This record gives sequence, structure tokens and C-alpha cells, in this order.
Amino acid sequence: MSNRLVMVGAAIVALAVGAGVYWKFAHKRPEVVVYTALDREFSEPVLELYASKTGVDVLPKFDVESTKTVGLFNLLVFEGPSPRCDLFWNNEIVNTIRLKDKGLLAPFRPKNADDFPATFKAKDGTWYGFAARARILLVNTKLIPDEAQPASIEDLVDPKWKGKVGLAKPLFGTTATHAACLFTAWGDERAKAFFRKLRANGAQVFSGNRQVATAVGNGEIAFGLTDTDDALAELSEGRPVTIVYPDREPNQLGTLFIPNTLALIRGARHKESAEDLANFLLSPDAETALAQGPGGQIPLNPRVKAKTMVETPKTVHAMEVDFEAAARRWDETAAFLLREFGEE
Repeated sequence: MSNRLVMVGAAIVALAVGAGVYWKFAHKRPEVVVYTALDREFSEPVLELYASKTGVDVLPKFDVESTKTVGLFNLLVFEGPSPRCDLFWNNEIVNTIRLKDKGLLAPFRPKNADDFPATFKAKDGTWYGFAARARILLVNTKLIPDEAQPASIEDLVDPKWKGKVGLAKPLFGTTATHAACLFTAWGDERAKAFFRKLRANGAQVFSGNRQVATAVGNGEIAFGLTDTDDALAELSEGRPVTIVYPDREPNQLGTLFIPNTLALIRGARHKESAEDLANFLLSPDAETALAQGPGGQIPLNPRVKAKTMVETPKTVHAMEVDFEAAARRWDETAAFLLREFGEE
């Protein structure tokens, strides 16, 4: 074979390989990396629905129960100006605001931004709240008759329940958010006294809200502080439990409702896809799916007419919260809680 033929053959092979590489990259499916702290069993089906509708490759990273939210928060801070994540789906709000305060979030405007109440969206467009859960008391009905049921979170420190109550470690997830909100609403003195009384009353501290709900369901504790989605899991299993919305009377503190939040990460590599996924997650269809799914999330978009599995701020006196103030106070709140509960 002549050198000329060899050279022509090599050129044809190179052209074919080059065309293949071009075809691979020219036709690569769009993708989006989303970090989510909402339980995988609740968030993954919604992300898969979006992927099936759009053809976008959704690459999720899920949090673990023992470090809810804080694990992903720390990772996002570590990634800093070179993020892998495009969209952060948090299961609470305080750590989302902390990311904003660190300059790690980029403003964006979803198609239906105007539908959401001002309380549940940032003024600068860096985060949007949706699909809330209530912080409730889950009560074992075999251990506590109806007439003796607790009605307030302050019943957790009542000596008659010593050693029979529980909560998740208040350094992570929605329990940490709840703690920060109490420090903001009550002030340092009252909030610190409350958490010290919790320890003195022998409150059992669990790794997560799901574990609290399970402990109530199996009678390990009489009642505990947890989230509605974890309480619904026990109810669906036929456990002898009931949900109590604490402090619901008009003259009381109110039941805390905590939204999921969405935030676009500054410097996101797949910004377009991230904004499109955010549009989907904030849509009435997505909030309806989350409301009707096993987690029973509470829609915050007034246009959503889905029937909810749990009570909402329409029927329960809701705690008034300044989430921005709670986020600003988190470092000092966390330092106190670490001293009190860090060894649990």
C-alpha cells in the first residue's frame, strides 16, 4: 500500500472519529445538578417527573438524615466560587438565607414569582419558598388519652413527662430552624431557659425527625417534636399516633410552618437548566404533586387547589417569623445549642 493511500485512510479515520466526537457533544442532553435536603423519597419522584417531561438529565445529590441541610450548606460553602451545584433545593429556610448572606446565591425570577406571598420569597430574588411542613407534636394515643394530650411545645418541659418526650438534635434541619425562630421570637433568655429545661426534663435526642416519629409510633416515647411529613409516615403505617398542632390558639405563639426553598447558585454551570427546573418546582403542578405525595407538603402558591393531608395556616394559627432575623442570629444560637446538645 502506498504512503498516499495510508495517509488518505488515516485522514478518513480521523474525520470519522472527529465527526463522532462532534456528534456526541453537539447532541449531549442538557443537564442540571441539584442538591436537595428534602427526603429522597419525596423529592426524587418530582425530579424524575421533570426529567421525563423535558429530557433534561437531572443529577441530584441528596442529604443524609443525621446532618440535614447543614451537610449540603457546608459543601456549598466549600465549593464557593467554583460550584458543582446549580440549584439548591433546601428542606428549610435559615441555611438558604445564610448562603445568600455569604454571597453564594444568584437572583432569578421564576415565571410565577408574583404568585407567592412576600413572606416566602426574598426581596432580592435569591430564594423562593414553597411546599411547607408544620412543626408538630406527634402523640402516642395508647400512652396519652385524648383529655391529657399536650397542646404546646412548652409541654415538652413539663416535669410530668420527664424522660418521655423527644426531639431531633437541634443543630440540623428543621429542628435547627425551629430553634433559631424561637430565639428570635422569645429572645435569648427565654429560649435558653427552654432548651436547658428540655435537657433537665430528660428529653431524648434523636438523629432526625423521622427517628422521633418512629419512637413515638413504637411507644419508646409518649410524644415528640417533629415534622408533618414524618408524622404522616407513622399514620400511614397504622401506628397509634395523632398529630397535635401546638400553640394554635390566637393568644399563643402559633404553629411554625417551614417552607422548602429554592436557590440558584452563583456561578452555576447550567444556569438555564437550573432556572427551568426552578420554574417547574415552583409550578402549581409540582406543588400539587408534593401535596398529594406521601410527604403531604403544604402548597404556598394560592393558585394550588389541591386537598392537603394536614392542616395549613388557613386553619391553624401560624407562628409569625422573621426568617431573615433568625438566620442572622444563627451563629450565636448554634454556639449555645452545641454546648447544650453537642455530645448527644
